[in-house]
Amino acid sequence: MNSFAFATFKTSPLLLTLLLAAGAAQAQLSSPLPPGSSKPAAGKAAPAPLGSIDLPAGQGAGVHGANSPFAPLAPRTDVVPWSVLTDVKTKNEKNRILPVFTASQMGMNDKTQRIQGFMMPLEPGKKQRHFLLSSVPLSCSFCLPGGPESMVEVKTRTPVEYSMEPVVVEGRLQVLHDDPYGLYYRINDAVTVK
Repeated sequence: MNSFAFATFKTSPLLLTLLLAAGAAQAQLSSPLPPGSSKPAAGKAAPAPLGSIDLPAGQGAGVHGANSPFAPLAPRTDVVPWSVLTDVKTKNEKNRILPVFTASQMGMNDKTQRIQGFMMPLEPGKKQRHFLLSSVPLSCSFCLPGGPESMVEVKTRTPVEYSMEPVVVEGRLQVLHDDPYGLYYRINDAVTVK
């Protein structure tokens, strides 16, 4: 983005809002719901349309653009859906924003879980032992695709070859309450699963 375009976005929030709304109309959440849960549960309101959610930048589930060269994640019954992981509220405490997890999220803590997502390498090289798994593919190497609830830190037993295609990892999931890096989830001792 050139400096003129950046200055325009910086000084014209209305223009930025219109562009985001236009893009959101053609985007879809890459957080597939578990099979059979396309309707909201009884007593729960349906989620707001994608363009109507007023979240600060870097918050919320990642959005998979309609023009992305990568297919969205295929629904699988053997993985934790991103819709479960991204359903996190936050609270302000002593100048910090901390997650408030649901009972179902806390029930996954310190248990073996499988998660599907796109690799975000944290180190150079073809083989990765420490990376982030994201609910959507990276569209820019300098941009985060969503907030901390849409990423899981992964530490593997053995190196995993980097792939731009979705991967599934299995390991012990930690639900993090006050991580110094601001992460909400971590999988330790992970292995890849087909």
